[in-house]
Amino acid sequence: MKKSNRRIDNSAMYKAILTLKTESEVKSFLEDICSMTEIMAMEQRFEVAKLLSEGLIYNAIMEKTGASSAIISRVNRSLQYGAGGYDIVFSRLKEKSEDGE
Repeated sequence: MKKSNRRIDNSAMYKAILTLKTESEVKSFLEDICSMTEIMAMEQRFEVAKLLSEGLIYNAIMEKTGASSAIISRVNRSLQYGAGGYDIVFSRLKEKSEDGE
């Protein structure tokens, strides 16, 4: 039997994420839904994206994060050609820091 490549509609999961109100709640949810390796990989990719958006070069990012050049390149492609999620998050984080939160 051939395995289907169709994605399951996960809108319920995204709506569930929107119900979380604190950093602690998000952390608890991610710990329940992801393996520690998956969480660490997401944390690393986020840090790489942050450093790329700050203008750091690959070698400096590799040294700071331990990420491979392949991971850095993949994150860079997401920053350049992705769905814009990083841009939304970085913009909102900047707004919060400017508001003193």
